Amino acid sequence: MTTQEVANRMAELFKENKWMQVQDELFAENAVSIEPAHSQGLQSVEGIAAIKQKGEHFNSMVEEVHGGWVSDLIVAGNFITCGMGMDATMKGAGRMKMDEVCVYEVKDGKIIKEQFFF
Repeated sequence: MTTQEVANRMAELFKENKWMQVQDELFAENAVSIEPAHSQGLQSVEGIAAIKQKGEHFNSMVEEVHGGWVSDLIVAGNFITCGMGMDATMKGAGRMKMDEVCVYEVKDGKIIKEQFFF
């Protein structure tokens, strides 16, 4: 798939709230996920299994989701970017709104890196 085709499929799955399917279909086995140094409770990891485990860890910190959003995806070269956010009550931390910029790098039709900025 081209980077644009990957972005189109990501957008479809995001709209259907199928986050795990994005990873299953579009991520390379050795993909990396990079979190900012100041992120609390989440670390940068390598490999699709570790990325899925990181997602499960984040979900375990969420008490209740009140809403969320994803912007339109933008493609430039081998990169896809979007804004993303959620309104959630976090266990032990109360309700908060979280917004981030997400950048995905594509190589050979698969996402090889995701990086988050917040």
